Amino acid sequence: MSQRVRLFEPAQDGWAALRVGLLMLGVALTESVGIVLLVPLLALLDQGEGGRFGAWLQALGLPLRLEPVLALFLALVVLRSLITYFRQLEGARLEMKLINRLRGRAWYALLHCDWRVAMGLRRANAANVVISQVNQAGYVVNQVLGALANVVTLGGVALAALAISWPLALTGLIAGALVLAAWRGTRQRASRRGRTAAVTYGRVFSRLDEGMRALRVIKSLGSEASAVRGLTDEFAALEATQLAYQRDLGRSRALLQIGGAAVLAALVWLSVTRWHMAAATLLPMVALFARSVPLLEALQQSLLALANGRPAIDAVTQLITTAEASPEPDATGVEAPDLAEAIALDQVRVQFTGQAAPALDQVSLRIAAGEMVALEGPSGSGKSTLADLLGGLIAPDHGTVQIDGAVLDGPLRRAWRGCVAYVQQDPVLLNASLRENLRWAAPDADDARLERALGDAAARFALDLPQGLDTMLGDGGRRLSGGERQRLMLARALLRDPALLILDEATSALDAANEALVAEAIGRLKGRLTILMIGHHGRLAALADRRIRLDGGKIASA
Repeated sequence: MSQRVRLFEPAQDGWAALRVGLLMLGVALTESVGIVLLVPLLALLDQGEGGRFGAWLQALGLPLRLEPVLALFLALVVLRSLITYFRQLEGARLEMKLINRLRGRAWYALLHCDWRVAMGLRRANAANVVISQVNQAGYVVNQVLGALANVVTLGGVALAALAISWPLALTGLIAGALVLAAWRGTRQRASRRGRTAAVTYGRVFSRLDEGMRALRVIKSLGSEASAVRGLTDEFAALEATQLAYQRDLGRSRALLQIGGAAVLAALVWLSVTRWHMAAATLLPMVALFARSVPLLEALQQSLLALANGRPAIDAVTQLITTAEASPEPDATGVEAPDLAEAIALDQVRVQFTGQAAPALDQVSLRIAAGEMVALEGPSGSGKSTLADLLGGLIAPDHGTVQIDGAVLDGPLRRAWRGCVAYVQQDPVLLNASLRENLRWAAPDADDARLERALGDAAARFALDLPQGLDTMLGDGGRRLSGGERQRLMLARALLRDPALLILDEATSALDAANEALVAEAIGRLKGRLTILMIGHHGRLAALADRRIRLDGGKIASA
């Protein structure tokens, strides 16, 4: 069951948050006391006695002389600097902890959600959320911590001002509250711009993902200009949104500075001409007000950034909630069924959300253990859906899938996937060594086992590469030919010792020579395991014991 998605988890983050909060209080306290010390310091410079603040120092056993007061002031500055350093460090640790947990939870949820849900998520959108939007959420956390620090420091400044002159301090507090309230509309605009930016970022990721996958096609068609123009338009839209946000930010900063200066000037005028305040009292108050203006400015910027970044948090939590709402069953301790007799489908029906017609409708089928079956049919006939059913990726909406009479459902379906190997049309190879690519299927496989799998897949060429199993294959295995990549995919699949091998148009993009090599390797596997070949023709299809044709989600011939 999905748990509520929260950035802050009290049970895990409580102590870290408490440390940050205490350090914030320490910063505010040392700064406030340091400013209050200006009162007796200025009084001493003016040959006065320091008033009640001087009496407090004497009560603490400190002589009311210039040197001890200056030493205490310097000590407070040093202490504040140290506390600020540790507060920033603890805040950064808390921020990284929250964001890494959020990113890890999003990735875990995607990997463990039901395959139907995963298929419904756009790959580029999910990548955008896990990378860009989570980073934006991290920025929001940083701004929240900054806002809290500013609020605490403003509280300390307010207390110091109240201690010096409560009428003047109260007037300043009211003015500050009115300033923050006046910028409510700006924060609402920042939130709207944040939502626009989130959508635009998603489009940018989609275009980049599509462009990288279609790079060869783009270059072969000479469509570079069109591809550049499409992405440039998205960048322009993103730039416009960000500039609008920066304009709001700059406008609020300028008006706050002007307004703060006007309020300060008015208060000084009143203090001198109407209230006849002494310089030893007025100057520390001026310092406090001057300190509060940048704090208010920073607080306003943090609130704007929080409003602007809130849509990113919503996008992350929505992705996690969607994925966690449909988790795969836990197969821990569940033993996968043996395939000694047959795989059987009985009146299977699969209906995907948003599609009028079912992908599979009333399909009944039996594939004997060790049989090699070619699955044929036009695009959209249900071939991939049938393969996903047989491989345990999805469950039927109606009917059953059985292995030797055991119904594949719940944890048993998840466990059965450990007995299935899948070779798709587009090879998936990591930018890593040959050994690491093969061990993706069997992490504990030793070199001898890897070499046997390469031999079974007609891929012993890999052992003659410059560094053998340690050869780096490059991004997507670009250093290899298409046929070599496909044979490595087959070798990796065979490392699982599968009971069922699914070949999804694995030779459709190969030339005749490479197709012959793959067909030879598959031919040697015939009878050793059950093989389902999707959409194959030529040499490989000729090896099949039986051909099954799908049309419109139904079996046309078997």
